Amino acid sequence: MATVKLTEVFKQNRFTSNNNRYEIRSVYVNPDFVVCLREDEQTLQVLKENEGALPEELDGRHQFTKLHINGGHGSFDITVIGSPDSIKERLAQPKSTLLKG
Repeated sequence: MATVKLTEVFKQNRFTSNNNRYEIRSVYVNPDFVVCLREDEQTLQVLKENEGALPEELDGRHQFTKLHINGGHGSFDITVIGSPDSIKERLAQPKSTLLKG
């Protein structure tokens, strides 16, 4: 299984708190399960309107992409840092092959 390392933006304590802070973390995505990529304008709007809602590492120059992932038994969306074009390129990079010896 070839995976691509991306950086996800997620809402802190989404189910247990009214805290509106977002955090970032590394995620490994299997490109074979990505069904759709689209610009995530909502996260960009949060960045512009709510100073301090997003991590200090992010600013108005960042772009965000929402990935729709279908894992077989269900599907979900995640937001990652990068434009849809840049994420598409990263997901389409040739898969390395393992040498069996």
